[in-house]
Amino acid sequence: MELIKHFIDIFLHLDVHLNTVIQEYGILTYLLLYLIVFCETGLVVTPILPGDSLLFAAGTFAANGSLQLPTLLILLSIAAIAGDTVNYWIGNFLGPKVFGRFLNQEYLHRTERFYEKYGAKTIILARFVPIIRTFAPFVAGIGKMNYGRFISYNVIGGIAWVFICVFAGYFFGNIPIVQKNFSLVILAIIFISILPGLIEIWRQRQQVSSHQ
Repeated sequence: MELIKHFIDIFLHLDVHLNTVIQEYGILTYLLLYLIVFCETGLVVTPILPGDSLLFAAGTFAANGSLQLPTLLILLSIAAIAGDTVNYWIGNFLGPKVFGRFLNQEYLHRTERFYEKYGAKTIILARFVPIIRTFAPFVAGIGKMNYGRFISYNVIGGIAWVFICVFAGYFFGNIPIVQKNFSLVILAIIFISILPGLIEIWRQRQQVSSHQ
């Protein structure tokens, strides 16, 4: 329980904690940011790590000169692309075994059909939805999505995600009202990020209800 409280505190006060890291570790902060982004996108077991909010906070510190904007953009884009790539190959290698042992094979066939039809759009859009962005490349690997197709949309989605979130923090993070209400801004970012998923769940339930 104490660990959960500590994790929530880090989430809600990213600006405070990131500032402490920058003051204590200097240039090593870039390595920490790289690892967090890489793990959040690359390891299917760590979907709860901060993504959008961390990029926003990093952009905020780039605006006041504590971090270098070009370094952030390049390094974190590489982390996002590399993370999805690793996640894809984990799914590609382990996925069929997992499905064969624990789940019905029909789930695998549905995944293959889904990614054949919607794969490209999913890889890009999933970047902006917490949790889903961690699982999307894993499922793409399971579904044997063509790697050339995957990596092209992985690069587009990864760069777009990092640039949009970091620049949002860079241009808006140091506005006085944002600084004074940073925790609320982080919560708003999280809510906006998961909103498309909530809408999709609601739509699916409405469709199921209409067919009953």
